Amino acid sequence: MNTFAVGGDLTVHRLGFGAMRLPTEAGPDREASIAVARRAVELGITLIDTAHLYGWGANEELLAEALYPYPDDLVVTTKVGVVRTGDDWKYDARPESLRVQVDDGLRRLRVERVELLQLHRLDPETPLADQLGALRDLRDEGKIGRIGLSEVTVDELARAREIVDIASVQNRYSLVDREYEAVLDACEAAGIAFLPWRPVLGSASNATAEITAVAGELGVTTAQVGLAWLLARSPVILPIPGTANIAHLEENFAAGAVELTAEHLKRLG
Repeated sequence: MNTFAVGGDLTVHRLGFGAMRLPTEAGPDREASIAVARRAVELGITLIDTAHLYGWGANEELLAEALYPYPDDLVVTTKVGVVRTGDDWKYDARPESLRVQVDDGLRRLRVERVELLQLHRLDPETPLADQLGALRDLRDEGKIGRIGLSEVTVDELARAREIVDIASVQNRYSLVDREYEAVLDACEAAGIAFLPWRPVLGSASNATAEITAVAGELGVTTAQVGLAWLLARSPVILPIPGTANIAHLEENFAAGAVELTAEHLKRLG
């Protein structure tokens, strides 16, 4: 499986794992989640994606319990910029808030530095220069290795890059959902990692007749076709499919070995 150097120097396998779906409540489900996270590392996955928003830190704590001390080649990336307000939530990327969120994330992950820290959403109430300036300061202090963004437009990415180096973008994208094609193209042109969230089809019922036909010809699932297509679509794409099931995890990881021919790619569009 090929690799990509995030930010030019942080090498990871291109097929990662999204931890959002892992149950964190105490009991059998939590034990199963720990087993899934450990199996991901055993398979050779070196990029695991989490966020403060996922259980308000519980997902980060779960990964630390499962994987700490982390293997030298494992990158656990997290996201900040969304905070809890009672039973609700809001965007909050004020500099003072980001500093607290990053420090809390470091504590939960049991690390002194997050190699890739992504801004979960741009805060419409805070100037972009203040948001990214705060992350740049935290990077310069050594608490962040590289800075990423999530759910941004081409224009927002361009403006952000005028303020600080951007190592990654995490937008929704898949074989059947290409709304952010232009953002992917901008990332490819700049050598920025593109982490598509919701990278698989969702279910076989979402697959087109052509996707189903290609899957049948190759003897794989439609989800594996979707992941293989992403890996073939651009060298900067790092899919992060998520699951709470080991068998499904292994199936997703096996997509890295699925070879789509030029004819398959043409048919898939």
